Amino acid sequence: MATQRRGEETRSHILDVALECFARNGYDATSVAEICSQAGVTKGAFYHHFSGKQSLFLDLLERWLQGVDVQLEEAHLEGRSVPEELLHMTALVGRVFQEARGKLPIFLEFLTKAGQSPIVWQATVVPFRKYQRFFAGRIQQGIEEGAFEAVNPEMAANVLLSFSVGLVALGLLDPHGADWAQVAQEGMRIMLDGLRKHQRDSAMNDNKPREGMGR
Repeated sequence: MATQRRGEETRSHILDVALECFARNGYDATSVAEICSQAGVTKGAFYHHFSGKQSLFLDLLERWLQGVDVQLEEAHLEGRSVPEELLHMTALVGRVFQEARGKLPIFLEFLTKAGQSPIVWQATVVPFRKYQRFFAGRIQQGIEEGAFEAVNPEMAANVLLSFSVGLVALGLLDPHGADWAQVAQEGMRIMLDGLRKHQRDSAMNDNKPREGMGR
């Protein structure tokens, strides 16, 4: 058990160091030798845990996506209404940016390598489509509950994901340009207002005095 635990700790340490290296220098400019040097391990220890640099990179991607999955599941299980749930998810953005401070360039590396490698693309697009189905399902639930107007759930989910990816990209390009957690909150409120616009307009029309009444 102690040997297994040490092995897991070594593997986790290599991943942490590789994340720093990739974020600082980029995937292509980072060698296995540099990762080993920075981590204080031999190449033999590296190849005991990973078949190569790409497999390590894919493990980093999987670990990052697992963190996203946990946060989505936490928000989903807390029994909020769909609009409240979506707002709560955006409230997590501040924590995500705080935890990822200085490491957001790895997100760009994931996207770049996905455009270059079919293996990385597959590892990236499968969870992306899972998130698209997740948000489409939540929006459909909101429609059925009467919280949202009848929209195309898949299209709305794609808009939501596009907003999320763009938010991370802007946070990467200009980390001090705005309070990106606040932008996430306000952006989600705007989108939710759009989904509820028909209901709000109907309520406003119902409250208007009808012609010929009150005279």
